[in-house]
Amino acid sequence: MGNDAQKAIGVFDSGIGGLTVVRELMNRLPNEDIVYLGDTARLPYGTKSPETVLRFSRENLAFLKRRNVKLIVIACNTASSIALPRLTDEEETPVIGVILPGARAAAKATARKRVGVIGTTATIRSSTYEKALRELEPEIEIWSRPCPLFVPLVEEGWLDEEVTYLTAQRYLGPLAEFGADALVLGCTHYPLLKDVISRVVGEHVLLVDSAMETALEVENVLRENNLRSDGEGAGVITVYVTDVPYLIREVGERFLGRPMERIDHIEL
Repeated sequence: MGNDAQKAIGVFDSGIGGLTVVRELMNRLPNEDIVYLGDTARLPYGTKSPETVLRFSRENLAFLKRRNVKLIVIACNTASSIALPRLTDEEETPVIGVILPGARAAAKATARKRVGVIGTTATIRSSTYEKALRELEPEIEIWSRPCPLFVPLVEEGWLDEEVTYLTAQRYLGPLAEFGADALVLGCTHYPLLKDVISRVVGEHVLLVDSAMETALEVENVLRENNLRSDGEGAGVITVYVTDVPYLIREVGERFLGRPMERIDHIEL
């Protein structure tokens, strides 16, 4: 296993929002190398058919495997909900999605057995978080709401503007009436809005950050399989994208929380 431990962790998302997962991986596993693929040419996945999402996910996975990775994280909520069950069956390389870690943390955190879930329209429509939560805790009551405007607000960098607060209030106002004590941030963009969301829902509601929970899961899987890197220095992050959209570096660095040396453009 020794040699495998020195390989990188692979991460893919439909765009660059999954860099919030990379950020948490870097915080938790600072000496691991990470290869990131953002399928920016074909986003968003949320509006595509399940067959298309599965095909794109297989192509992303194949690309990361060619980069010789030891574990793959699907940082995309849509791909996690649609493609993960199939990919886990097909693959020998461990594959981890963002949904189950988030659902587990929410089920553990709720004392009232009332949980809120927010995400993109596709993620909420798929009911994957609801299914995962109910499997873990059949008694749980769930309030879910798509919050599509959060993504462009984050990409615009309006993390603490009045318009963002008013949007959050509009989406999340009904949560108080429902009485949730945990709220799952079911989209990789949403952790950047934690402050605004917390102001709207109140401090008594625990915000469950799927990115953070996924990094914890990756750490456990690496440890159980003797795949933790024993390298001394800081890990190297390599970022590949399938298209180079306007302001990609600026937005990417906002997600990553640090400068990005380079972004390589590839064709799948």
